[in-house]
Amino acid sequence: MKLINCSKDYSQAILDILNEEILNSTALYDYRPRDLDSMTAWFDVKQKNSFPVVGLTDGQDQLVAFGSYGTFRAWPAYKYTVELSLYVHKHHRRRGYGGLILEELIKDATRREYHNMIAGIDSQNLSSKKLHENFGFQHCGQIVHAGYKFSRWLDLDFYQLLLPLPARPDER
Repeated sequence: MKLINCSKDYSQAILDILNEEILNSTALYDYRPRDLDSMTAWFDVKQKNSFPVVGLTDGQDQLVAFGSYGTFRAWPAYKYTVELSLYVHKHHRRRGYGGLILEELIKDATRREYHNMIAGIDSQNLSSKKLHENFGFQHCGQIVHAGYKFSRWLDLDFYQLLLPLPARPDER
């Protein structure tokens, strides 16, 4: 396995993983698969804001997992907080790959002096909650009935990891 910085060349592989989650899980509170054009805009936002897209490939350069983080909320005072997302291909779960991605995202956020990482996790996704807890994330709240999918109401749990304070936080 090899950690990489994903470029737009991995758009289809990322899209395949996302669309599998959209169609078959509550990891994404979305109803319809996304198209390839949506990935161009997604990558443009990541690049514009210098947000990482970390991937893990196998020996044949096939993407088996990826993660990223981005803006938590759009107001300036939230600039030291990011929200992460992390997905592992359905055939590669429970092998530690999510932890490799999460570790890289934490290192990157720390280096960039973000102070708070947030993960929104469906309350029934016990493996994702356990993964985040193993990296020091703490449960910090729940939104009951945050979404509706597969003919049921979904609760969204929030987890956070406090990173070191920025050397010189400012209000610019």
